[in-house]
Amino acid sequence: MSRRWRSVVAGSLALAGLLLWLALDIYDRVKRPAVCTDGITRTLLLPSGAGGQALVDSLLSIGALADTATFVRWAHHRGLRIPKPGRYVLHPDLSIDDLVRKLRSGAQDPVQVTFSNIRDLDMLAEKVSRSLEPTKEAFLRAMYDPANYSGEHLEPATYICLYLPNTYEFWWTTSPEAFLARMQREHDAYWNEARLEQAGRIGLAPEEVATLASIVQAETIRSEDAPRIAGVYLNRLRIGMPLQADPTLKFALGVDSVGRVLNVDKSIESPYNTYLHAGLPPGPIAMPELRYIEAVLQAEKSDLLYFCAKDDLSGHSVFSRTYAEHLVNARKYQRALDRRGIYR
Repeated sequence: MSRRWRSVVAGSLALAGLLLWLALDIYDRVKRPAVCTDGITRTLLLPSGAGGQALVDSLLSIGALADTATFVRWAHHRGLRIPKPGRYVLHPDLSIDDLVRKLRSGAQDPVQVTFSNIRDLDMLAEKVSRSLEPTKEAFLRAMYDPANYSGEHLEPATYICLYLPNTYEFWWTTSPEAFLARMQREHDAYWNEARLEQAGRIGLAPEEVATLASIVQAETIRSEDAPRIAGVYLNRLRIGMPLQADPTLKFALGVDSVGRVLNVDKSIESPYNTYLHAGLPPGPIAMPELRYIEAVLQAEKSDLLYFCAKDDLSGHSVFSRTYAEHLVNARKYQRALDRRGIYR
């Protein structure tokens, strides 16, 4: 073999070796763990409409990109032009290739959304918007849109009945409309034939059950007392006696924290003043927990018409059949409040 050919062969081998080394180096760069190299799992929230530069900036801002140049080249090579929005959990063992594949396929990770102890739709929208991409304002618009309740016999005062407190799994990018559709499915699944039959036996529609449940929940922190309290209120409804529920009066007054309702409060004109108006108020005074809805559906049957908080301030209630008995119990409770300096 001539010297010239030997040089060509040697050059070709050298080039092949260099290319192989470069290929192995690139393979190593994109296949070895290269995301969150400090061992800490991070979460990437990529908003709708974000482009490639926004993606890189977001990754850098959370400290999840150790080799920016390799990521950009590999993302271009793999066809990642416009990343799919979403919530992506990035584990320390993730390689650049894993990351690119995850973003290109839109394999986002779900988020757990929990809500309970919700006062109204404004509070619910605030809570949900902290976990999902849409704003509080976007959720509120959807929550107050009558078109989203077309399948239910609901009106603004009872819209909150559609939402059942629980923990739900959503995609971070879930739209307000999709959120409401999911809540509708959960509501329909809960109000199955058996529960509708229970509600019918006590003469209430589901939204009326929720309304009464919200009052019962506000009356006691002792859930074991709830079925008996519900039974008292059902007895009052049955005979046309006003509910005279202090929690509805607080709702009408727009206060939550007062420890004592005064006689002067009972004169406020409001459809939620159940001292002045017989029957249920227009809607729930808060979003009732499921256990209190169940307490109404399974209300204790009795001839009791009165109850008040026990004077030991344990949170339990004491019950009575007559107004005279009730006055004795009520005075004990009032004296207990006086002794502790609770006048409002």
